[in-house]
Amino acid sequence: MARNKEGLVLLLDVGPSMHRALQEIENVCTTLVRKKLVFHRSDEVGVVLFGTKETHNDLARELGGYKHVLVKHDIKVVDEETKDALENLPRGTAPGDFLDAIVVGLDMLIKRFGDTKAKQRLCLITDAQHLLRDPPQGTKEDQVDTIADQMKKHDIKMDCIVFREAGVQHNSVMDENDRLLYHFRDRSVAKVVQVDTPTALLGALKTRNVLPVTIFRGDLEVNSTFKIKVWAYKKTSEEKFPTLKKYSDKAPPSDQFASHEVKVDYEYKSILEPDTVVPPDQRIKGYLYGPQVVPISSAEWEAVKFKPEKGVKLLGFADRSSVPRSYFMKDVNSFVPEPGNTKAIVAVSALARAMQDMNKVAILRCVWRQNQANVAFGVLTPNISSVNNVPDSFYFNILPFAEDVRDFPFRSFSSLPPSSQPTEEQQEAADNLVKMLDLAPPGREEILRPDFTPNPMLEVEYYNSPKNLFLLLLFVLS
Repeated sequence: MARNKEGLVLLLDVGPSMHRALQEIENVCTTLVRKKLVFHRSDEVGVVLFGTKETHNDLARELGGYKHVLVKHDIKVVDEETKDALENLPRGTAPGDFLDAIVVGLDMLIKRFGDTKAKQRLCLITDAQHLLRDPPQGTKEDQVDTIADQMKKHDIKMDCIVFREAGVQHNSVMDENDRLLYHFRDRSVAKVVQVDTPTALLGALKTRNVLPVTIFRGDLEVNSTFKIKVWAYKKTSEEKFPTLKKYSDKAPPSDQFASHEVKVDYEYKSILEPDTVVPPDQRIKGYLYGPQVVPISSAEWEAVKFKPEKGVKLLGFADRSSVPRSYFMKDVNSFVPEPGNTKAIVAVSALARAMQDMNKVAILRCVWRQNQANVAFGVLTPNISSVNNVPDSFYFNILPFAEDVRDFPFRSFSSLPPSSQPTEEQQEAADNLVKMLDLAPPGREEILRPDFTPNPMLEVEYYNSPKNLFLLLLFVLS
């Protein structure tokens, strides 16, 4: 299996307490498979149901136990059968044991991919409301540790989505189950999210896991004698619309080896000799300057190009209130201490906590790569970790230059004549409209949280494209 492909096993709780949510789970899982069919059709997907009346899995046959866990669809390249397996999910009659389901899914991935360096992921969707059976030996926490060790050994990650509708009363069983799921997170093998709406469920179920890639590894230079080893990652990134390749139907239908690709070739010709193609070594870039075209060779560009030294330097500190969020530009980056470097972890934590206590932010000058064409100036904000095994870090946002800031002053209504003044009723209606647009009203949970809200434009693209493209894919693959 290629490194850029993914093996995914969906672990779906179909027990009695999940019956009301199964239709939504069917919808979001079918949407996920639909996306993979069109844009990641080499990925492999398996489906495991737990809480079912039946028991059908390899571990139950080989070792016994693992009851009420049903392998609905074995791991294989995503196809129409995968989508069919997620339709009309059975309504289970037994309480779901998510630890048994995780072990079954883990066993499927290990048997399918072995020690190959492939992206492997488990995705668990449950309400975690039922009491789990006690393991034959040790405690449930010991069982979680054993599972986590195997996941680390085979580089398998897990997404845990706990779906509970608003108003569900917590009890001791749910608290214990939550603690076990968060223990997976503490072992750095899982991500746990809790959702209570279908929209949040759709946003929490990711089509693919994107592995973080560092954009910088080096020193955070506080001064000439104080440097901290840090790594910088992209914290957020804009999701682009999927690109569709050009398709040609000029090949004969009987040609089974036709690629149907469209290739574009460019030729450069002289105005003086329109029939002669100019080779690359005789071409030079030209830039418009008024009505004239100024030729500039690559050697001249290299001679005058600004080549800053790679590095991240701290220029100073400022009050947090002096840098409003409206100034933040582009994507957010995350600065973390170099993994395994205790001195760096302590230094970053000390600096971050001091900035937090003093309500300060830092201004940085960043050059991510050697000979980078531009320099980034931005603000470093402390991010104090609430998880024991996760060190403190920083968020970095690029700030605008003076030329990038646009102030648009508007006249006050009080300066208008009385005939143009809004009435009390109009003013109240406008105030209510603004309040309705507030996604984080006081005393209420934030609405449409970014982590759990899918891009509606992309969802429309994913939903509509397969209807038109799936027939095309079948034609291409036939």
